Amino acid sequence: MLKNVKILSVFFLSAMLILPWTARFGVTVSAQHDNMALSTHQAQHRNSKHMHMKNWMLEPTGAPGVFPLDPTTIPRFKNQLIRMPTFVPVGTRREPSTGRNLPLYEVTEETVQIPLLPQGFPTTKSYAYGGKVNLAGPGEQPNIATAFSVPGPTFEAVRNQRIFVHYINNLKGPHMFPVDPTIMAANPNNAPIPTPPFKAFPPGYQQFQNPIVTVAHLHGGVTPSDSDGFPESWFSADLERTGPTFTGSTFEYFNGQLPTTLWYHDHALGMTRLNIAAGLEGTYIIRDPNDDIAPLLPQGRFEVPLFIMDRAFNTDGSIHFTQVGDNPDIHPYWDPEYFGDTILVNGKVWPNFKVERRQYRFRIVNGSNARFYNLSLSNGQSFIQIGADGSYLPAPVTRTEALFAPCERLDILVDFSNLAPGTKVVLQNTANAPFPGGDPVDPNTTGTVMQFEVLNTPAVHPRPLPATLITIPTLVETPGIGNPKLFTLNEQESATGDPVAVLIDGQHFDSDITEIPRVGTTESWYFQNLTEDAHPIHIHLVEFQLEDRQDIDTDRFKAYWESLNGSTLPLNHPTIRANVETPVDFPPTGTHRDFLTGPSEPPAPWESGWKDVFIAPPHQITRVLLRIAPQSTKESDLFPGKNAFPFDPTKGPGYVWHCHILDHEDNDMMRPMKITNDPPMASNPGAFTKRKRVAQRGGATQRGAGTQRGATVQRGGGGR
Repeated sequence: MLKNVKILSVFFLSAMLILPWTARFGVTVSAQHDNMALSTHQAQHRNSKHMHMKNWMLEPTGAPGVFPLDPTTIPRFKNQLIRMPTFVPVGTRREPSTGRNLPLYEVTEETVQIPLLPQGFPTTKSYAYGGKVNLAGPGEQPNIATAFSVPGPTFEAVRNQRIFVHYINNLKGPHMFPVDPTIMAANPNNAPIPTPPFKAFPPGYQQFQNPIVTVAHLHGGVTPSDSDGFPESWFSADLERTGPTFTGSTFEYFNGQLPTTLWYHDHALGMTRLNIAAGLEGTYIIRDPNDDIAPLLPQGRFEVPLFIMDRAFNTDGSIHFTQVGDNPDIHPYWDPEYFGDTILVNGKVWPNFKVERRQYRFRIVNGSNARFYNLSLSNGQSFIQIGADGSYLPAPVTRTEALFAPCERLDILVDFSNLAPGTKVVLQNTANAPFPGGDPVDPNTTGTVMQFEVLNTPAVHPRPLPATLITIPTLVETPGIGNPKLFTLNEQESATGDPVAVLIDGQHFDSDITEIPRVGTTESWYFQNLTEDAHPIHIHLVEFQLEDRQDIDTDRFKAYWESLNGSTLPLNHPTIRANVETPVDFPPTGTHRDFLTGPSEPPAPWESGWKDVFIAPPHQITRVLLRIAPQSTKESDLFPGKNAFPFDPTKGPGYVWHCHILDHEDNDMMRPMKITNDPPMASNPGAFTKRKRVAQRGGATQRGAGTQRGATVQRGGGGR
């Protein structure tokens, strides 16, 4: 049976199911020329520290007498899986625009000691969300108490029922992880940025370590921007220090979207990787009383949220986090990715879950900083995926593996009814780290997620699901607004080829805003990945649709892009944007050709629902359709300038979009976005009329090389 959290327990770490896309994410070699140059370029990356996981046994702990904890000494499956507590309201608060009293939740961030490791090991210092919660499981008598957990307690929200959440930062003292003062981050003391040689951590720089600042973001929420957790809206304990866009710490969540699994986590500028690794994350579920599919699915104690994370530990139970950066003479404490050497689920290292002989529904969140998971069951059995980030899938999909990036969610059904009592099945992971070209996992540590142990109960076989779960509308690009919007994913490197920063369009976060979508429009965004990593890109405010992916000649396109913008990053001028679809004579040969090297790949069935994050593989262009309107809005009811949201998204500090590898997001793979209700300052109707719609959603039609989908070069905001 699933145990319930008691008082200060539970550190929830989420590893998501992942599908074997390694072949698709492999290196693309130009068939035309420069094979040797490409191989040399790849070899430089493969040999860099960035492409390998840390051996934590060789890393300093920062504390005398404290040593790295060998993960092979931690017994697997001794922890029992626990269910996170559920937040309950503390009262009500009047909503001025409607005059109604809405439920008010109070969430406090506190420093606690939590048992993440098995019994007999020390507890772990963590930053935890908590407050008034129900400790009882489904179907049990309520047990209301004040408790904190890692991951945090689960929110259970109802569609179209708005709530207020008041966040209280009660984190005192210096941050337990090193705050790197050289990256773009919250600077609550307005301290001067230090220069080399840098101080070692500990103690680091006390003006940056203290106070600890936070701001929560409801990931996937369709939310007003002043409640969205804008990175510069941070605040410290007792609100003694606040960020430049701070307006308050009480957020209103509208819950107007389709029923699904969201999650909430810290989002402070340049601090997200630290605060989430410390424990500030949790699950948020939206249910719909009118959901026709939910009654057909496992419910109550047979519906189990799973929150997966990876962490490294020290012998005193503390979390082993980076003390020295990859480029310590540039960034003393920042690393390109944090990969732990243990896997946690619901705040327990390698837990065991005793299951009855029946079908279970698992809502899975990947709460890891940087780790992708390629999940499968050790007995080879299949499972059914019914949902992803923003909704049910259009149809159930039977799978044996699933690829999951940081921040993605899976909603799956696993049937244990045909297994004999006593059977033990391990949830496995085979994704390289970094993904896709990094080190393979160790089957005994990071290749193991958790275990299912089948009890001796009567077999209850599942009922069949309908062929269609929901209907997903076909989005249509708005003409005359400069589609497509063109972006490159760039890596700024040191002289030794190691990352110094990871950028979008070669720009820092604080560069001028270039994306200003208009309400009621649908934009097509192109992500041209020039790095060696797969990047999970998250866009705030809206759920969107993945259109397709296509291989590109990365080296040739990068050289062309640098011929327009220069090779020094970050850029000191507005980005001159280029389109891989546009034929150009580069390098000059007298022949114009585009940069596409393969056919269009439509989204897989498990990517065909509403998404709030997508994977942009290396050496590919990924195309998404972004509609500035709620999911439920009919296309026929929209027109440019119509605001279909139940709030005004043009107000407040705006929104952001970014890579959700948290170490990338913090330095500096994030850009702002401002929603407008005004017509574009300069439109380019030709950019739409020249385009050929040859790949429809879900179809197998391929877009071949040479198809033109936009202007040769766009500046600034993609044609605005």
